[in-house]
Amino acid sequence: MKRILAILLCAALLLPLTGCGTADKADIAATTLPVAEFTQRLCRGTGLTVTRLVTEPVSCLHDYSLNVSQVKAAEAAKTIVISGAGLENFLEGVIDEEKTIDASAGIPLLCPEEHDEDHAEEHEGHHHEEDPHIWLSPADAAKMAENICTGLSQRYPEHTQVFADNLAPLLEELDALQRYGDDTLSNLSCRELVTFHDGFSYFAQSFGLTILAAVEEESGSEASARELIELIRLTQEHGLPAIFTEVNGSPSAASVISRETGAAVYSLDMAMAGDSYFDAMYRNIDTVKEALG
Repeated sequence: MKRILAILLCAALLLPLTGCGTADKADIAATTLPVAEFTQRLCRGTGLTVTRLVTEPVSCLHDYSLNVSQVKAAEAAKTIVISGAGLENFLEGVIDEEKTIDASAGIPLLCPEEHDEDHAEEHEGHHHEEDPHIWLSPADAAKMAENICTGLSQRYPEHTQVFADNLAPLLEELDALQRYGDDTLSNLSCRELVTFHDGFSYFAQSFGLTILAAVEEESGSEASARELIELIRLTQEHGLPAIFTEVNGSPSAASVISRETGAAVYSLDMAMAGDSYFDAMYRNIDTVKEALG
């Protein structure tokens, strides 16, 4: 039995990858989970292989840098798919822009507001001039998928019809995601959020929610005492039943506010890493329903 299992394992390892290429042999490299997942879906049936560059559990890419393996994968790929809108600054000087597909093309961007001047100084460089977290809106994610489809069709015209055929069900799933969020979050008792990540504006906008305050919490740049006092005031003043951290972020400030106000602490997912964009988004919707319903 052990010998049979070993033979089967070896055979499985020798099988060619479909939809997800090895780091040094992929035709296409995509940066984060959403664009990688959309690209893999679009490439089904084409024989093109896709690899994802950012696979670590991250809450932001502000200070991200590629490792040697990731640089090699980016250099080897004939096409690079990026989320865009300034998210992938770590790729500057690494890849040829001519082989890049920018999924953010033509999507209106939100501008994050600083809630506190001291906070802006303390977190200098940790806020994008424009918010790049567009995939957290199902409607914008659909535009991203369309942009990727267009870019792939230009680079691989022989597969244009396959890309188009694969795009249709992907858009249907994103539309279903939007409808699910609309229905699930339609009758919340509270529609206001305090988040410990500044990237949930598109999610909130998509489902008619209001972010009262968004604090970027990272190791070494935790919320100041002044910020904590303001967040406690907001939570009490608006009677918030819950506040939200990001699954890969620091829970320290949220824990303080929870102790002072009684508000529960829930976690939302940036859907930037992990195994499934759709699973992460559905969990986010269900989490907000549970926390604020």
